[in-house]
Amino acid sequence: MGTWLWIVVSAVASALVFFFVGYVVRRKNAEAKIGSAEEEAKRIKEDGFKQAETMKKEALISAKEEILKQRNEAEKELKERRADVSRMERRLTQKEENLDKKTEALEHKSEQLDKKIKENDALREQINELREKELLVLEKLSGISSEEAKAELLARVESEIKHELAQRMSDLEAEFKEEADEKAKNIISLAIQRCAADHVAETTVSVVALPSEDMKGRIIGREGRNIQMLEKLTGVELIIDDTPEAITLSGFDPIRRETARLTLEKLIADGRIHPSRIEETVEKATREVEAVIKQAGERATFDVGIHGINPDLIRMLGRLKFRTSYGQNVLKHSIEVALISGLIADELGVDSATAKRAGLLHDIGKAQTHEMEGSHVELGVNLAKKYKESRDVIHAIEAHHGDVEAQTITAVIVQAADAISAARPGARREDLENYIKRLEKIEEIAKEFSGVDKAYAVQAGREIRVMVKPEEVNDDGMKIIAREMAQKIQEEVKYPGQIKINIIRESRAVDYAK
Repeated sequence: MGTWLWIVVSAVASALVFFFVGYVVRRKNAEAKIGSAEEEAKRIKEDGFKQAETMKKEALISAKEEILKQRNEAEKELKERRADVSRMERRLTQKEENLDKKTEALEHKSEQLDKKIKENDALREQINELREKELLVLEKLSGISSEEAKAELLARVESEIKHELAQRMSDLEAEFKEEADEKAKNIISLAIQRCAADHVAETTVSVVALPSEDMKGRIIGREGRNIQMLEKLTGVELIIDDTPEAITLSGFDPIRRETARLTLEKLIADGRIHPSRIEETVEKATREVEAVIKQAGERATFDVGIHGINPDLIRMLGRLKFRTSYGQNVLKHSIEVALISGLIADELGVDSATAKRAGLLHDIGKAQTHEMEGSHVELGVNLAKKYKESRDVIHAIEAHHGDVEAQTITAVIVQAADAISAARPGARREDLENYIKRLEKIEEIAKEFSGVDKAYAVQAGREIRVMVKPEEVNDDGMKIIAREMAQKIQEEVKYPGQIKINIIRESRAVDYAK
């Protein structure tokens, strides 16, 4: 038992000795690390001070260089300004010297002019004295005074002039009657020759081309909701029939029809066709049509050369772009009447600006909708009065159809110009003529290609049948001609739906049995 106790005590003592030694060693290591850390911190601090001092010196040097540079630039600019001031002073000094010389010359000329004026006054007095003496001598010789002689001479001359004037007036009146018709014809023909205006024939329907037949179903929509929304918002009837890849828009109001056409084209291009999208597109198309109307009115006033028209009246004028009368576009007709009126007025020597203004606005009443009561003449007069047009313009509008008697030369000119524009050949064309011209144009395009023998437009222009020369065009060449012909027709011809290009190549072998 005593041995075990001794072993335990020895072990505990050894453990305490080892713990104490370890503690002392760890403490010395910690103190050594702390010392090295303090030295490192001191070194870093000294390096920081040195680096800051270096940066400070560099900043001072850079600042001094910048100040020196700016000072040099300022001195250079100051020298340049001083040189400019010096040049300006020399220039001013030279101008003052020249001005002094001119002043002296003017003073010298003024003195000479005063001297000449005095000499002329003296001569005038002498002439007046001599004239009075001559009159006195003549009165003594004739036995009558100068006043009595003047009165007698004037009476004799007046009698002779009246006789000659009456005879001359009679001769002129006869000449005027003979030449009046010829002169009027010359003026009108000259005005027509100098005026050139395009006309378009429009109807109450518009046609919108479709990319495919499937688009008709999408436009109709489920249970017809899309087409019903379109008709409701635009006020235009949509006719979807068997016409391939085309929809017909029918409506009395051309502005509504144009709005519907733009709406359909945008919806087809977008591809999203549903009621909410239709409503947004109709609003956008309406704004675009209004912009087109405004631009058309402004362009018309610019083409005619008329300024100062009220903006609302210009907008009403633009609405005529979508109005027709017997197939004649009313805006084009108004522009032509204005130009013819101005030319006639120039020939007659009257105010051409007023004549052109009255001619441009003579049919402005047609811009009102059918909901307004009254003829287009009454509506036009009311609009002209509302927007403070002159009396001559208002009277010309009122008299251009003979509703009232023309009281001014401007009204007569507008009447004549309106009749010329409406009645001249080619002004008001029928749709049949446009249809025939379109077919002829398609055939002409087909015949322009090399190797084509004959070409016929059939099926109301929906198909073009082309016979080619078999010795000049092979089977591969037929496909190329068909493609190029289709592209050229698309570029040069406006047509509803699509046109089928049918190329025919026939080879025949002929021989005779003898």
